[in-house]
Amino acid sequence: MSAPVPFCWYELMTTDAESAEAFYGAVIGWSLSPSDPSSPMDYRMILRTDGAPTGGLLPLTAEMQSGGARPAWVPYLATADFDATLAATEADGARALMPRMAIAEGTFAMMLDPQGAPFYLMKPKPPADTPDAQSHAFDAEGVQHARWNELSTSDPAAAKAFYARHFGFEFNNAMPMGDAGNYDFVDFDGQVLGAIMPIMDPSRPPAWLIYFGVPSASAAKTAIEQAGGMVLMGPHEVPGGNWIVVATDPQGAVFGVVGPKE
Repeated sequence: MSAPVPFCWYELMTTDAESAEAFYGAVIGWSLSPSDPSSPMDYRMILRTDGAPTGGLLPLTAEMQSGGARPAWVPYLATADFDATLAATEADGARALMPRMAIAEGTFAMMLDPQGAPFYLMKPKPPADTPDAQSHAFDAEGVQHARWNELSTSDPAAAKAFYARHFGFEFNNAMPMGDAGNYDFVDFDGQVLGAIMPIMDPSRPPAWLIYFGVPSASAAKTAIEQAGGMVLMGPHEVPGGNWIVVATDPQGAVFGVVGPKE
């Protein structure tokens, strides 16, 4: 499937798929697709209640963990020309963490941007019977969709230039945060997709933080705590009237939720 915006998919890397399914089912309302016993990797679709996917779940093997992989949410960024974008991003300081792979859904590789934030580069391939299919994993107003993509990075100016060059991001507005710097909004084709900001916690490496839509931020906070997660911030009101909560799931992956307060 093609992507109306660069963010076309979201992946949860986790050490416990069953626990993750129970947790995110309670907090966001998702379910997982059944395991495919014929597949060499137990990759599961993260399904909304409408039956469509917002992303996928990748179980971390012992080998992956020994290589440094940790529970995390990682976004996929779409490109129309995979090989050209891969070469250009590597020439611009990005690094491939895994080799180029081609599957039925498209061609992809896991990358680190020049500051070290992980993301996937992907050329999506729509199904043969629906060649105009598009990803709806991101929807700025949708419940159970990704609604905001926030990059905390050690060098916001360099990160902005990198993502603008390779993925068409624009930066037309910013919210000053005093001595902390600016919260630079990411624009693309008239939509606001998220923001880039300086790292606030020096103990955390550069990373994308994905916020998912919920009907109630307060109810999500309660569900996070009751299901074994840890609330890091919120509920906190943001411009526009929505409220956010930032948390870790029981395996340690950081994520956010956004929606009305009640």
